[in-house]
Amino acid sequence: MAMLPFLCNAQETQVIDQVVAVVGKNIVMLSDIENQYVQYNLQGGFQGSPNDMRCAIFEELMFQKLMLNQAELDSIEVSDDQVESELERRLKYFIAQIGSQERLEEYYGKSIKEIKDELRRLVHDGMITEQVQEDIVKNVSVAPVEVRRFFNSLPADSIPTIETEYEISQIVKNPPISIEEKLKVKERMIEFRKRILKGENFSTLAILYSEDPGSAKKGGEIGFYGRGELAPEYEAAAFNLKEGEISDVIETKFGFHIIQLIERRGDYVNTRHILLTPRVPIESLEKAYNTLDSLAQLIRDDSLTFEAAAARFSDDKTKTSGGVMINPNTGSPAFEASAVDRQLLFVVNRLQVGEVSTPLPFKDADGKDAYRLIVIKKKTEAHKANLDDDYARIQEWALGDKKNKVIEEWIANKSKRAYVKINGNLFDCDFKFNWTNE
Repeated sequence: MAMLPFLCNAQETQVIDQVVAVVGKNIVMLSDIENQYVQYNLQGGFQGSPNDMRCAIFEELMFQKLMLNQAELDSIEVSDDQVESELERRLKYFIAQIGSQERLEEYYGKSIKEIKDELRRLVHDGMITEQVQEDIVKNVSVAPVEVRRFFNSLPADSIPTIETEYEISQIVKNPPISIEEKLKVKERMIEFRKRILKGENFSTLAILYSEDPGSAKKGGEIGFYGRGELAPEYEAAAFNLKEGEISDVIETKFGFHIIQLIERRGDYVNTRHILLTPRVPIESLEKAYNTLDSLAQLIRDDSLTFEAAAARFSDDKTKTSGGVMINPNTGSPAFEASAVDRQLLFVVNRLQVGEVSTPLPFKDADGKDAYRLIVIKKKTEAHKANLDDDYARIQEWALGDKKNKVIEEWIANKSKRAYVKINGNLFDCDFKFNWTNE
C-alpha cells in the first residue's frame, strides 16, 4: 500500500518542490499535485479530505504520464495556440469563480504570469491525455443488450430521477433602435466625457449614471480581462489607453461606453467604464407585440404552422430550425426545469403542450428589449429513469461506463509493463492500481 502524506495547503506553507514519481520518461512533481489541488478547490468538485483529494490527483497524474508515453509513440501533439487558448479559458473561469484576478493571485500566492507559467505544462499534458483517451475508446460502442444489462445492474435506490423536461420553440421580434435614439445617447456620453476631462470624478459618474448593474456600484470597475474576453471595440480601445487615460465614446453591441484604464498587466487590463444603452422606442415595441399577437392567432387558427412562422418572421438564429431552442449545456433541445430561465419557466409551467403563448417581453442576448412567442413542443414529467422513456440517456450512461472500463483496463496493462518509481519517503496513499508491481 503506497501512501503520500500531504500536510499543507498551497496557501498555508511554502513547499520545497521535488520529484514524487517517475513514470516511463515522465516525472510527477509535488508542485504539479499542489497546482491541481488549488484548481479543484476553486471548482469545488471533490468530496473528501484534503489528503484523499491530493492522493487522487497524484494517481491521476500518473495515469496522465502513462498516456504521455503512449502519445509520444503515436506522435500525438497539440499546438501552442491550442494550449494558450485552453489556458486562457481556464484562467477566465477561475477568475470568475474567485471574483477577481487579484484574489486569484492572492489565493495562489503568485502573479498571474507565474500562475500561467506553472499551469501551461499541466494544460498541455492534459490536452494530450484527452487525445490519447479518445484514441483508446474511439471504437467502443454498446449494443442494446449491453444497455439493458447496464440498467438492470443498477441498484433500485440508485436509479436517478429525471427532472421535468421541456422542448421549447420560439419566435422572436427584435425591434430596431432608431438613429435618433442612438445619437441622443451618444451626445449624452460626450457630455459625460467633457465633465470628466474638466475634473469630475469618473467613479462617481459611473455610480450615478452607468447602466451596467454589475460595475456601476463599484465605480464602473470591471476587473482584469485578457485579450478576446471583451467586446472587440471595447478591447481595442482599452488596450490602446495609457493608465488613467479616458477613451473616446465607444459603441459596442451593448451600447455606448466611456472607458478609463486603471492598470495593465501584460495581456490583461483592468478598466472602469460608464455604459448607456439606447432604448427601443415604445412605438417599436408595440409594433413587435402586435406582429407576434397576429402570428399567434394565425397559428391557433391553423392558418400557419409555428415552424413556418418562425422561419419567415423570427429575428433569432433559431428561425433556421423552426424556432427550436437548443440547450447550450447539452446541445440538445431538451431543457430540464432547472435549466430554464426563471421568468420563462413561470410561463412554461402554465402552458399546455402545443399551446402558443401571448407575446412575452424579455431581454435578448445583448440585453435589449424584445418580444417572443413560445410553444412547448414536448413535456416529460419528472420520473425515475426507465428504458422506455429514457433509452438514449441510459445508452449514454452505459457507453460512458464501458469506456471507463476500457481505459482502466488499458492503464492496468500499461502500468504493469512501464517503468514506475515512486518516492519511497512519501508512501502514504492507497492507490487503485499497483504501480510498483509489489
